[in-house]
Amino acid sequence: MAKHDPDLSLLFHALADPTRRSILTRLAETPARVTDLAGPTGLRLPTVMRHLSVLEEAGLITTSKDGRIRTCAIVPEALDPARTWLDEQRAIWEARLDRLDAFVMNVMKERAK
Repeated sequence: MAKHDPDLSLLFHALADPTRRSILTRLAETPARVTDLAGPTGLRLPTVMRHLSVLEEAGLITTSKDGRIRTCAIVPEALDPARTWLDEQRAIWEARLDRLDAFVMNVMKERAK
């Protein structure tokens, strides 16, 4: 049975939502205030705050507060576990496809005889 990694599950859950991915794309450019992130989404501030909470819980962003202004910044290395897992899955499937290709080639050679 496959090992369940709760941190990886949180990460993929956070990345599953297009609004959260859009926020991450924006934060990849530069840190931003919460109000600046809410504007382009067209969402109300409480909704954006819930999205930010999910991103922060997954470790994808950090927030800091200066007075009444809350600023968010991306944590790029937080994506490393997802990248590692996807690379592992790619290697597994490439090996399977290579074996399938070899099998098909072998069958074709046998039929050609």
